[in-house]
Amino acid sequence: MNPFFAVQAVIGLFFATTAWGSLFLVGKPLVGVLDPLWFTLLRYALATLLLALLVHRFGRSPWAHLLRHRGRLARYGVAGYGVFSVLCFYGLRLSAPSHGSVIMATMPFTTLGLRWALDGQRPSFRALLGAAVALLGVAAVADLFGQHGVLTGATLLGDALTLAGTLGWVLYTRGAATLPQLNPLEYTALTAVASLPWLLVATLLATALGLATFPSAQVLANVGPQMLYVAAAPTVAAALAFNLGVRRLGAPIGMLFLNVVPLSVIVVRAWMGQAPQGNEILGAVLVAGALVLNAWKAGAPLVSARRLPCVEVNPGLRAATEGRTGTQPSAGIRLADRFH
Repeated sequence: MNPFFAVQAVIGLFFATTAWGSLFLVGKPLVGVLDPLWFTLLRYALATLLLALLVHRFGRSPWAHLLRHRGRLARYGVAGYGVFSVLCFYGLRLSAPSHGSVIMATMPFTTLGLRWALDGQRPSFRALLGAAVALLGVAAVADLFGQHGVLTGATLLGDALTLAGTLGWVLYTRGAATLPQLNPLEYTALTAVASLPWLLVATLLATALGLATFPSAQVLANVGPQMLYVAAAPTVAAALAFNLGVRRLGAPIGMLFLNVVPLSVIVVRAWMGQAPQGNEILGAVLVAGALVLNAWKAGAPLVSARRLPCVEVNPGLRAATEGRTGTQPSAGIRLADRFH
């Protein structure tokens, strides 16, 4: 791989995971005044507008794909953008940003468990050991061992909601494999477009039933700048940067960079004068070690297989961009490739 592209990919992965860490810190005060359902709707309404503009400019007949696959795109979008965001931010209301960020970093192991349950693909001993270490890390961050005397039922419920929410994102990422004809930009954008009407209906229905609170004009004005940041940086830009990094370096290496999510939260909180607790540091280290243990061997083939990352991220992507007859991709497709 060209060293410049490798450096570009590493920068993209660092940006994405750091931005996701900032989402928990920025989101914590926001969901204190804004219902998580409305937070999710506003977040993805703004993000969908940006993604729609990008896919319209750089996608390959995106709206034809949307019409053809609207059912699956809506289901996966609701799982990833709706279930994941709503449960995570209800959990964040009750727990701490450091908890949510560490739980997010365990998603590779949640994926292994789901593949075992749904596909019958039993993980290796190394993967199972890594999952056990990761769960131990989550338990340490949540202070299940009760060393600091601050564990409450609300905190445990918040962490459980966040952990359940990650299943929605795992299902969303699994859905990409069922639509190999879509590149990462198209999948990200079209799932957002297809699921947004359902997020709107669910939010309005919950508000009508008294399960969610309609935000006042004053609240919306106060949170406007923060919501623009949430939509632009940790939602749109981070997703595209992460896709770029994973495409060029491979899924195992991208998985390692999830370590940055909890670490960035701890570092920023320390910079703000909030010293991290010992259990939070221990938990982050355990999750980081688990990811290294699981990805170390998986990342080895990248040295001898330069183009393998493209296949790992999206098995149909190379065929879609190069053509099944071996012809070179068009200039438009090569330009779109830069966003993956």
